[in-house]
Amino acid sequence: MARTELGRFLRDRREALRPADVDLPAGPRRRTPGLRREEVAGLASMSVEYYARLEQARGPQPSRRILGALAGALRLTAAERDHLFRLAGAAPAAPPGPARRVRPHVADLLGRIPGAAAVVTAATYDVIAWNPLAEALLGDLRRAPNLARRRFLGGGAALGSGAEEFAAIAVARLRAAADRYPGDEPLRRLLADLRTSAEFRAVWDTNPVRAAGHRSKTVEHPRLGRLRLDCDVLDVPGDDQQVVFITAAPGSPSARALHELARSVTTPD
Repeated sequence: MARTELGRFLRDRREALRPADVDLPAGPRRRTPGLRREEVAGLASMSVEYYARLEQARGPQPSRRILGALAGALRLTAAERDHLFRLAGAAPAAPPGPARRVRPHVADLLGRIPGAAAVVTAATYDVIAWNPLAEALLGDLRRAPNLARRRFLGGGAALGSGAEEFAAIAVARLRAAADRYPGDEPLRRLLADLRTSAEFRAVWDTNPVRAAGHRSKTVEHPRLGRLRLDCDVLDVPGDDQQVVFITAAPGSPSARALHELARSVTTPD
């Protein structure tokens, strides 16, 4: 166990976080950067004294349960989580489930391209953040947030061309998630629901290998009719998430329709 390196790593990650990153109130102005030790200890459900001893390289070897709690409290990426376990002399554990929390700097991206619909999807294809244009384009994301469920079980905007390609991409990503997070109960329930679809079972059995990137598709929008759209994916590998930007070719009828839709969600009636 590398006690000194472990303590330094914990301290560095604690000081890099802000209260807003972990849904804590900022409170009075802080004299030092980052979270307080007692805040991390509270998030990890351990005593402040025990956590302080780990940071000061005086603590015992932490258990895998403690390490997992610290990884969650400090919002570690998958790579950082593995590093934490190795410093403590423990084999990296499989993460308990995919990240379903959007980091603030990723969420900020959604508002920086006002002419694009943008969503963030978890490894399970749950849409966990979106901008107003994306919801106007794709339908009620609060009621039906899972894109794989929409594709195979219905709901949301109807896909035209590109539907078969997305089916293979979605199944490939879900198969990878099932291997990566074998203990995640929400993912298990999602897959059980999707297996009621004969199409899903057929695609699953082909074991498709696909990487998300640029693709084009048509969407039947209830108000705007048929739209020809481009989708571009930005991977957030540390959290196993993807940012999807949905645009239309400049000057096309679909681009004009998307522009009008954007105006309708930003301009009061």
